[in-house]
This record gives sequence, structure tokens and C-alpha cells, in this order.
Amino acid sequence: MTARERNPATTGVRRPGDGSERGSDRGHRRAYWAVSDCWNVTRRTLTHYQRRPVAIVWQLGFPILSLLLYGYVFGSAMKVPGGGDYREFLMPGMFAMTMAMGFMNTAVAVVTDASKGVVDRFRSMPMAPSAFASGRGVADLAVAAAELTILAVTALLIGWRADGGAPGALGAFGLLLLLRFSLIWVGVWLGMLVPTPEAAGGLYAVAFPLTMISSTFVSPSLMPDWLGFVAAWNPISSTATATRELFGNPVAGGGTWVEEHALLMAVVWPLVITLVFLPLAVRRFQGLSR
Repeated sequence: MTARERNPATTGVRRPGDGSERGSDRGHRRAYWAVSDCWNVTRRTLTHYQRRPVAIVWQLGFPILSLLLYGYVFGSAMKVPGGGDYREFLMPGMFAMTMAMGFMNTAVAVVTDASKGVVDRFRSMPMAPSAFASGRGVADLAVAAAELTILAVTALLIGWRADGGAPGALGAFGLLLLLRFSLIWVGVWLGMLVPTPEAAGGLYAVAFPLTMISSTFVSPSLMPDWLGFVAAWNPISSTATATRELFGNPVAGGGTWVEEHALLMAVVWPLVITLVFLPLAVRRFQGLSR
């Protein structure tokens, strides 16, 4: 059904809220069009990746380079508190860092669409207000799953193993995707705030320290006290520590409450981030000028 066919002013098709349907019918139709519009935005985004697969390769370049640099160049000099192989400790942290850094790709993609007038075109169409954010989120989560798969295969090839069994590995990958899902909404919101793609690229100066001041590469217990406290309470650290536990890899906890309850916080942090930034992203889209 085309946008014109869905427009009650031109065809007489009843749309939610026009007063001609019962409340339950309006609710069902709103839900139907929200899902349908979300899928259309998702399909559009995935089609772009299908036509430009090099974009995924580019996004994986930094984490793979970091893995090789820290794992093989610096790895022999790095120590894991409590013992264990450093590369086994590093790999879950690299998974978490890749999922966290992905929100910048979302921000750049959104601001690029906005600068080309795509967002304004979406706003002019009779589509669900949540469809732009939700469609972008579903597409980016699918791309994140592909990136995580490629990175995991790379890790297996260089000797990393998940010793916690299949259920633990599946749970760890689920937590990684949950973190990525929550940060998608941060990226969508930021993408509709910054004016140009160049300005969005500058946000990497903020994202990079966010991933570095965490337990991605070293345990917070090895950092100065104040910096270790910040790193321990970083949501990325909770996901990295929780996935290390589930993968059966070395865990270098510092004895703080947040580190001892990493599995709990790896769920709580993403839920809090989603509850804050998903409404902000939808509201920002609704408030943009035509």
C-alpha cells in the first residue's frame, strides 16, 4: 500500500485517530503501521549495507587492528591480576569495545540522512513517529550481529576459546548485543543533534576515551584509585567483565560492588540507557522542523 493509499484525505481509508474506528481497532492499526513502517526503514538501511559491504569491513578495521596491536605487540608485557593468558582476557573486552563504538557509526549515518533531506522526507510521509528510530535500531542491531560474528571468527583463528560452554557463550553474546542495542539510541539522538557529518565524526574524541577508561584492556585495579573507580562504573566494563565470566576467560575483578555484580549491571546499564535515550530519540525526530 502506497503512502497516497494510506492517506485518508485522498482515499477515505480509515487511519488511527480519525474518529471512525473503535479504540481497540485504532490501537491495532497503530501497532500494525508502526511495525510495517519500522520494517521499511530497516530494509532501506540494510540495502545500503548490502550495496556497500566495505562499510562493515571499515567498521571492523579498528577493533581488529587493536586486537593485533595489544594482543601481540603489547601482550607479552601485560599481566592479568590473578593470572591467566592476556589474550584470553583481552578478547571479551574487544567484543565490548566494538559494540560500544558502534553508536558513532549510527550517529554519522543519521546525520548524513538528515543533511541529505532524507529525515525531512520521512517526516512528510504518513508514517509512525517511532519508525525512523526503531527501523534504524533494528538494522544497526543486525549489522552489529554480523560484525560480532566476524570478530568472533577472527578471535577463534588466533587461538581464543570460550571455555564456559555453549550456554555461557550464547549468554555473553546476548549481553554484547544488548549493550549495542542500548547505545543505538544514543547514536540516533546524537545524529539528530549535530549539524553535519563532519561534526559527528568529531564525537569520536569523546567515544574513544569512554572505551579506553574501562576494563577493556586492563583491570581497573591496576589504574590509579580515582581512575579505577571511574573505569569500574563504566557500563562497558560491566559488560566486558560479565562476558569474561560467561566465556570462562580470566576475570580480573577489583573487589568493588559493581565488579562483583557485573552480570546484573550488564543488564541494568543497557536498560537504563534505553529508557533514557529511546524516548529522547523519538521526541527529537518528532520535534525536527520540516
